[in-house]
Amino acid sequence: MSESNYPFLPVSAKEMKMLGWNYADVILFTGDAYIDHPSFGAAVIGRVLTSLGYKVAIVPQPNWRDDLRDFKKMGRPRLFFGVTAGAMDSMVNHYTANRRLRSDDSYTPEGKAGFRPDYPTIVYTKILKELYPDVPVVLGGIEASLRRVAHYDYWKDSIEPSVLLSSGADVLVYGMGERAITDIAALIGKKGWQESIKRVPQIAFFEKSDVISYPDSIMLSDFESARSSKRVFAENFRLIEEESNRYAPRVIVEPYKEGYVVINPPYALPQEGEIDSWYDLPYTKRAHPKYRNKHIPAYEMIKFSINTHRGCFGACSFCTISAHQGKFVVSRSEKSILEEIFKLTQMPEFKGVISDIGGPTANMYGMMGKNLHICQKCKRDSCIYPAVCKNLNISHSRILDLYKKVLSVDGVKRAFVGSGIRYDLFLNESGYLDDSGREYLYRLIKYHTSGRLKVAPEHTEQDVLKAMGKPSFSQFVFLRKEFDRIVKSEKLRYEIVPYFISSHPGCNIEHMKQLSLNPALRGIRLEQVQDFTPTPMTRSSVEYYSGIDPMTGEKIFVEREPESKLKQKNFFLRK
Repeated sequence: MSESNYPFLPVSAKEMKMLGWNYADVILFTGDAYIDHPSFGAAVIGRVLTSLGYKVAIVPQPNWRDDLRDFKKMGRPRLFFGVTAGAMDSMVNHYTANRRLRSDDSYTPEGKAGFRPDYPTIVYTKILKELYPDVPVVLGGIEASLRRVAHYDYWKDSIEPSVLLSSGADVLVYGMGERAITDIAALIGKKGWQESIKRVPQIAFFEKSDVISYPDSIMLSDFESARSSKRVFAENFRLIEEESNRYAPRVIVEPYKEGYVVINPPYALPQEGEIDSWYDLPYTKRAHPKYRNKHIPAYEMIKFSINTHRGCFGACSFCTISAHQGKFVVSRSEKSILEEIFKLTQMPEFKGVISDIGGPTANMYGMMGKNLHICQKCKRDSCIYPAVCKNLNISHSRILDLYKKVLSVDGVKRAFVGSGIRYDLFLNESGYLDDSGREYLYRLIKYHTSGRLKVAPEHTEQDVLKAMGKPSFSQFVFLRKEFDRIVKSEKLRYEIVPYFISSHPGCNIEHMKQLSLNPALRGIRLEQVQDFTPTPMTRSSVEYYSGIDPMTGEKIFVEREPESKLKQKNFFLRK
């Protein structure tokens, strides 16, 4: 069988032989099952490299506890190993907010737990470096991305170094890695690649040196100082966050005893056609045949979903999206999206329902600054908090046009928006921001809601909302009134489902009491509450660890006791 006739990356030596390969150029290791879908990073990277002519194999969920045969079965790659923990941080995947072990894993066949270790990024890399010490290892994915610098690890309750040091990897790609991995693959294997690769954007690497000089760079306080002083750690985060929010960030350097972690700035924003090219690759949108007749929960959830864009300019304090995908939204073209939908309709199992047409924040599709020269000078972390930037184009006309075209595709009966929305992009406590926002909410409810409109006010109390970077709860009050009006006029039996967070920094038991008593929530089943979990590279996790708001330097209340955290959550559910 030829490569062109086999629609998946090979996952075994047998499949490599079937393709006529004696070796692979790149071998990818992932903590997830192998799903050939653009929502899974390993599949995307594999497809991108394959489209350039590289031979790419993949080892999904290798067994790290036996004789390590999974790490040996593909042999030695010509270029490098790629390692990712998967589409979700392994520690969030494994543990609850109370650090209790979960009993399932949505990214594993039949939802079974125990098929990946804690911190696969570290575990897989150490094994590969022991077996093949001279083969480069390139890290990627959200787990690596959020640990590219020293960070607070909630599960160890300690400040940990960059994952580059913990794992021994050669290079780390942060964020969405299509362009970086393309450049890395072109360089590795050439003479002097170790030096030339240091010029690749959007990577981090460790420089063993006593002295380092990067003109116009940001030099953080050294790791030992950050680990011994909470205030120094918070200040480091402030510098990283402010630089990351720039249109054109500088190099960030973090000193260690043995040398320096160097983080290169990201690539310039991709053009529309470039991002289209990554989504237009020939994904099968199916699980590899090795999982035949097995249920993979995460796959079933996204099988018939469509991703319209990347990035988020909301900058919620607890969210990792901007730290990974970036602040600036990059949207696909209508043509690319509609072609993907047409391919969906050709799948025999497709019944006419798109489960989600969205992105990190569904209604940010097509939105950007009106004048990019203003954006290039701006350092705001959020374009919409505490108020919507006057330079931001908040018109929903483009996304409304897209929705109409999606529903006109032959074979599509319904197209739901399952991703979250930011309602402060189309209304405030006084009313709608423009006519397109009014039409957006109406069409969202009537045509793109599956019976439950899920929104995330996160809290009702202003002190807590300020700490979260979320708008006033009065905006939700207006939203609910409009929701009730629309469903009544359209005779729809729909409900609105608000999400809330308990025990977020700044939130105490009295705040939760006031939330539970808020009259605007009467008649709503209060069922969606999440106990705050500190994740690396977020403002909230820094506050949880240090008790300091890194952006202001002021102290902030933090509830850390498990029993008190449980009381906060239970208060929400008493009604």
